Amino acid sequence: MLNGNSMDKEPITVNGLNELKEELIFLKEKKRPQIIAAISEARSHGDLKENAEYHAAKEQQSYNEGRIQEINDIIARANVIDITKYSNDGKIIFGATVDLENLDTGETLKYKIVGKDEADLKKNLIYFKSPIGKGLIGKNKKELVEIKTPAGVKNFEIKDVNYI
Repeated sequence: MLNGNSMDKEPITVNGLNELKEELIFLKEKKRPQIIAAISEARSHGDLKENAEYHAAKEQQSYNEGRIQEINDIIARANVIDITKYSNDGKIIFGATVDLENLDTGETLKYKIVGKDEADLKKNLIYFKSPIGKGLIGKNKKELVEIKTPAGVKNFEIKDVNYI
C-alpha cells in the first residue's frame, strides 16, 4: 500500500470516487460498531486464548481498519476526472466508454476505461494500464486496433466513443 511513490495521483472517475466514499461510510458507521459489539460480546464469554469468536472478531477488525486506511489513502491520492466535462472528439481518454467490435469473432463489447481501484472485468470496467486499456487510450472512433493480450492478439474496430 504505502510505497515510495504513494503520493502519486491516481486517476479515478467520479463514479469510482463516490463508490469509495460510500464504502468508507459503511465500514466506519455500520461495520466498525458491529465488530466492536462482537468483540465485547466474545470477551464476555471468558477465556480469550480459547475464544474463537473473539479471535475471529479481532481479525475482522484488523481487516476492516486496514481497508478504511486503504480507502483514505486512495481518496487522498485521487485525481478525479469528470469525463462529462470534456468535449468528445472521438478520442479514447481516461473515463471514456468505448464500443468495440472484435473483428475475429464479430462480438461487440462495451468497456469503460477506469482507474486501478475501479477496474472490474465483470462490469466491463477496464484498468487504463491493462493491455486492452493501453491499447485503446489515444485511439479514435472508427479506428482499427490490434491489441496483444495474454490470450493472444485481438483485432478490434472502435465503433463509438462516449464521454458519459
